[in-house]
Amino acid sequence: MPDTPSAPVLLGNRPGSFPHSVLAERHPAIIRQVREAFPYEPAQHRALDELLANCTEGEIEPLPADAHDRDHWESWGMRAYAGRSWFDVPWLWAESWFYRRLLQAVGYFGPGPWQGIDPFRPFKLAELDSAETDEELAALDDLTGRPAAEQEQALLHGSLWGNRADLGFRLSAEGARGADAAPGLVTDDSDLLWSLLDTAGRSPGTLCLVADNAGRELVPDLLLVAHLLASGRIGQAVLHVKPYPYYVSDATTADVVDALRRLTAAGGAAAAYGRQLWSALADGRLALRAHPFSSAPLPYADMPGDLRAEFASATLTLVKGDLNYRRLVGDRLWAPTTPFPDVTAYFPGPVAALRTLKSDVITGLDGRVEADLVTAEDQRWRTSGTHALIQVSTSG
Repeated sequence: MPDTPSAPVLLGNRPGSFPHSVLAERHPAIIRQVREAFPYEPAQHRALDELLANCTEGEIEPLPADAHDRDHWESWGMRAYAGRSWFDVPWLWAESWFYRRLLQAVGYFGPGPWQGIDPFRPFKLAELDSAETDEELAALDDLTGRPAAEQEQALLHGSLWGNRADLGFRLSAEGARGADAAPGLVTDDSDLLWSLLDTAGRSPGTLCLVADNAGRELVPDLLLVAHLLASGRIGQAVLHVKPYPYYVSDATTADVVDALRRLTAAGGAAAAYGRQLWSALADGRLALRAHPFSSAPLPYADMPGDLRAEFASATLTLVKGDLNYRRLVGDRLWAPTTPFPDVTAYFPGPVAALRTLKSDVITGLDGRVEADLVTAEDQRWRTSGTHALIQVSTSG
């Protein structure tokens, strides 16, 4: 991956910047939300108080000697950053470190009665069980019977936009046909994406999908996988999830199970999709992975050999969401016109990014598109979640 002075690693030490606001404001708010969501005992409350003080005013402290993943974190930079302010180390690293320490504070890794209790589960279930989710799943009935191309485009855009409030429209037949089906799409390589999944003259291959959020974002990801399997565009899907709760809403195996249960209980077309996916897991056409590196504080350029080999064997790796995009291109302040294939040239196979913009990192924009965005919105388009992209590189 290019490492040039024009693409500095993002830090959180500049007041007023988006990374600084995450470290100084979002993380304390998350601690408060987690504290209020569970009847934690005094030990957890003390640990959360200590984390709040440490993450805002203190220095990075190594994990306990008996931590099950201490070796991982030492190889990921813990020793190098120990003793430094959270604001002075790479922002991606500091964010990941916060969630690792939060799980430690609430007793997730045990031993003890709180071992394995996801501190973010109430928030995930509330979203999954919402009336908005009911509406989105009901919209699938309207899509059934439409031409395959319309279904594919609607499901792709549903996965792209995730839990945007208008997902029901995107999954409807009207939304699939509409010319304005994806307002705010700043780059669209969807034709190239579909060409990589064209099975004319060859057997269907494997899709690796690196999942992002649980709940109302994971559901459309699963719907897209189900359609690709049923249509024969792929023969197998490998869904990469996080090995433990991460970034509040990132998907784990438990979240996949919750989403499948939600689909199968919904009735109509949603239930049919759910049953297809349930069967696909049972017969191996859909497989789950929870690789430790999925929660590493590092870019994918540093992925270990076994993960590299799995991505290399895939017909296409589909990387979902903002955090995974930051890890894919490197969490750097690239010039927005930096070519996406250049910064992903290290990737071992074809890779596509589906991402709603929620952080400063961006590559692959046309110069005119960038100029129009800056003129219209200054820099808010980078972080507001109102713009999205579909980018593909075949250089791997």
